[in-house]
Amino acid sequence: MTNVSVIGTGSWGTALANVLADNGHNCLMWGKTEATINELNEQHTNHKYLPEAQLNKYLKATTDLKQAVLHAEILILAVPTKAIRSVTAQINDVSEAPKIIIHVSKGIEPLTFKRISEMIEEEMNTALIKGVGVLSGPSHAEEVAVKQPTTVAVASKDISVARIAQDLFMNEYFRVYTNDDLIGVEIGGALKNIIALAAGITDGLGYGDNAKAALMTRGLAEITRLGTKMGADPMTFLGLAGIGDLIVTCTSVHSRNWKCGNMLGKGATLDEALAQMGMVVEGVRTTEAAYEISKAFNVEMPITSALYKLLFEGLDVNTGVMELMSREKKNE
Repeated sequence: MTNVSVIGTGSWGTALANVLADNGHNCLMWGKTEATINELNEQHTNHKYLPEAQLNKYLKATTDLKQAVLHAEILILAVPTKAIRSVTAQINDVSEAPKIIIHVSKGIEPLTFKRISEMIEEEMNTALIKGVGVLSGPSHAEEVAVKQPTTVAVASKDISVARIAQDLFMNEYFRVYTNDDLIGVEIGGALKNIIALAAGITDGLGYGDNAKAALMTRGLAEITRLGTKMGADPMTFLGLAGIGDLIVTCTSVHSRNWKCGNMLGKGATLDEALAQMGMVVEGVRTTEAAYEISKAFNVEMPITSALYKLLFEGLDVNTGVMELMSREKKNE
């Protein structure tokens, strides 16, 4: 049994905490909302994010971050990308011993172009980090929480850290593969959200399977081009954190990014779609970051560019589709 704390009480943090509790680990969750913490402790549910799930009765939760940090040998960081720096800095302030930190967020920081592991390492004292890793792959929280078969990858620059996380999470319904390409797994998990937004738009516009298949295929090409330029192994994008995550996020109604894109395709503004979602849509922020990175690295990303213009410059959806379809002739 390992002492683990999950930092964040959203859908994915809750689902992963439940896996850990099912595996017999002493798991403590941390969140800021007292009502959610009370519900987790008293009813073993999180109806806001996982209305169908009955959680493990041994799962505990607290609003005291210091208690959660001191409790754990391993921290699972499950907060939105925009909160990574502030929450990590708070963890650094209360930590008294080095920890392994496994993050499960999917995004890139605009302006700095930093991956999440880089943000964590910048905010934490080096002496307080045993290792940093990422868990990613085709994994809707709603399905994991009700124990449907799921397979993911965990990556770290130190493969021993990835193996520790593999041992921590793996069970009969949650299979974990290790990977030593930290950059590729983080980039794949982040950039697929851009393509999922675009896939939702195509569905909202009423387009068929041909359009979605083309979008996903060419989207994977964009992800691979940029990821390779940033130092990733291109083969990573043919695995769980690449094409696997891309498929599930572009084709499922569980996907926040697909849902947001679907509303945009049906005529909603970005503000209207985000307000209706009521949850973080990582692909919006990642589109901004990837667009800027593609310019800085001189990488051609036409789908990302069109989506950026639609989200932030007021490009009409139908005009964007026409511009993509009428680009100059290319070899595949």
